[in-house]
Formats: sequence, C-alpha cells, structure tokens
Amino acid sequence: MLVTARLVLVEAARRRLILAVIGLTLLAVVLTGWGFARIPSVGTVPLTPDQITLVAAQLTILVAFMFSFVLALSAVFVAAPAISGEAESGIALAVLARPISRLEYVAGKWIGLAILLLVYAAGSIACELVVIRLAIGYAPPSPPVAVLFLYAESLVLLTLGLALSTRLSGMVGGVVALVLFGMTWIAGIVGGVGEILGNDTLVRVGTIVKLILPTDGLWRGAVHALEPGSFFIAARLAGPAAAANPFYAPAPPAAAFDVWAVAWIVVVFAAATWSFRAREV
Repeated sequence: MLVTARLVLVEAARRRLILAVIGLTLLAVVLTGWGFARIPSVGTVPLTPDQITLVAAQLTILVAFMFSFVLALSAVFVAAPAISGEAESGIALAVLARPISRLEYVAGKWIGLAILLLVYAAGSIACELVVIRLAIGYAPPSPPVAVLFLYAESLVLLTLGLALSTRLSGMVGGVVALVLFGMTWIAGIVGGVGEILGNDTLVRVGTIVKLILPTDGLWRGAVHALEPGSFFIAARLAGPAAAANPFYAPAPPAAAFDVWAVAWIVVVFAAATWSFRAREV
C-alpha cells in the first residue's frame, strides 16, 4: 500500500506536475497580493478601517473559492485516470501480479493522491494568507479550520474520482465528477433561495443534494471560518436574502454533517475497492 502511494508521488514528480502547479500558484498569490495592497485606494475617498476589513474579508473568501475550485479540479484531474489509465495500459496487471491485493492497490493510490492534495492545500493557502497579511494587515479568524474544510472537500472529490476510475475512462469519470460538483454548488444556492421564499421543497432538494455529495456543506464550513464578526452584522442588515449567498455562512456545518462527510468518504472508498475487485484487468 505504501509502495503504491510512493509510486504515485514519484510519478507526479516525474511529470513535473508539482512544479507546474507550484509555479501557477505563486503567480496567483503574487497577483492577489498586489490586488489586496490596492484596496485602500480603490475608492474616490479613503476607506475607513472597518470598510477595508469588510472588503478584504470578502476578497479573501473569493480567493478561497478560487483555491477550492483549483483543489476540486486537481483532485478530479489526478484521481479520474488513476486506475482506469493503468488498467487500460496494462500497468495495473503487472503491479497486481506481485503480492499486492486490490485493496492495497486502491488504498495506495488514495493515500498518495491525498498527500499531494494536503501539501498543496496547506502550502498554497498558507502562502496566500501570509501575503494578504503583509499586503493589508488582514487575517481571517480561523485559517486552520478553513484549510481543513477545503482539504476535506478535495478528499470527497478525490474519492469520487477514484471510484469512477474503476469503471470509467479518465475523461468520462472526470467530467462526471466535475458536473456533480457544480450541481451540488448550485443546489446550495437553490436551498438558500428556498429559505428566502419559505419554500420547503427547494430547501429539501438543496439539503438532499448536499448530502449525496457533501462538497457544498464543506465549502460553507470554510466560508464560516474565514468570516470576521462584522460579516454577520452586515448579513443581518441584508435580511433573509443573505441565505442564498454562496459566499456567506451564518453557522458552521453541524457536527452530524461532519461525521456524515467522513462516513461518505469511507463508504465511497469501500465501493471503489469492491468495484475494482469485480473488474477484470
């Protein structure tokens, strides 16, 4: 299992995937840092400290959404062809001819890719927050919690992509996973609209979809961890309309939802293992 995980990391390094991602991320961090430094002078009159904090907080959440999307795309991109590609090329057959079970093979793939995502999530977001702090002096309330939720979101998509990879080609599995990710994000907005309109059906639909794929609920947890106290005051002034804002979360996810997200990963991983065991390679 650990050997397979190591091979995943070596393969990523061989393809220079890590270097490419690091280079693009550093470019994004530099550009966003320059943008944050320009916040005090964006208006025709100087902004007050409270206004600067509100603008910086909103932009920080938008930047976090960028990293959320990059993590989601990366998770799907590396997981969707992880098994199907090797099964089609015959590499999986050669590996499985050795004393390694299919469970160890799938688990090794998952662990290796999860390590890649963890290093990227923690490193990139930490660099971004440090640059924001240096550029404008703003720091969100709970950065580690935000990173944890964003990483959990990527793990959900990683597990889904790996499960799809046991049956579908890399391109098809990747498209399916990304479409489901987008549908879940839209469902979160639909549920918020339902709260505004008092429509229980829309609220129920949004809740069910978010349970089927818990990425949106985890994203809301990251948003809540990045919101300063002034955000909640502004949201109260906005009234019920704030419920439909995908960049606002009045409360963190319930503990039951966090447990469900962990259970979801375990169940889908088990399904991926079962599916690969039943597949001829």
